[in-house]
Amino acid sequence: MKCATVRKNLAGYLDDAWIDEERVSKRAAISEHLELCSGCREELQRFRKLAVLLSRVPKNVPPADLAVRIKVAAAQAQQSQDWAARWRNFRDHAGIVLENVFRPLTVPATGGFLSAMLIFILALQMILPGITVRAVENDVPINLTRPAELVSLSDYPESWAPEKHDTELSLPHGLLLDVTVDAQGHMTDYQILSGPNSLELRRQLDQMLLFSRFSPMLYFGRPTVGHVVLSFSAVRVRG
Repeated sequence: MKCATVRKNLAGYLDDAWIDEERVSKRAAISEHLELCSGCREELQRFRKLAVLLSRVPKNVPPADLAVRIKVAAAQAQQSQDWAARWRNFRDHAGIVLENVFRPLTVPATGGFLSAMLIFILALQMILPGITVRAVENDVPINLTRPAELVSLSDYPESWAPEKHDTELSLPHGLLLDVTVDAQGHMTDYQILSGPNSLELRRQLDQMLLFSRFSPMLYFGRPTVGHVVLSFSAVRVRG
């Protein structure tokens, strides 16, 4: 082992501070070198004298009131701060607290708002029927529900003729019907909302509505039971 390597490791050799796996072999190699090298032995003696001198140096004991003096100095420094510095410290602290509180809620709140808007739009489409602003030929409804409609009104029986100028029974508000249409587009029932309500009139209405054509109500593209409101301005009834 060379002298430079030995002198670099003399402090560890003197204090026995090595903890690696080569501790025993390294001490043996340095001891062997020290037996043969006088210069390295003198250097080791200087290390020993320095350790003895350092052990004799008196230790400085901190004053008993050091902790109290530090607390007083910190309190005085805190009181000396102006209002602007206090406001900045409070604002920074509040910003950190609010960010830690609301950051986990940001994504769930955004997702909840979008979900609520989607549910509202779907519910509005289901509750309200489509409103046609301008009639277009061969228009296809794109909303989720489409109300039932009258396709063609049957002229059977021939005695039923809602003509405007040829009437035997004049109605101030006409005849208003609420017709129930099944999923196949057939009339299953009807109710007279306003107007005459005679047996003869009901018999003719039964025959006329039975042979009339309706389109069923569509709910998410599937036919279902719906209602059609029919209005007649005047009727003629013949026995």
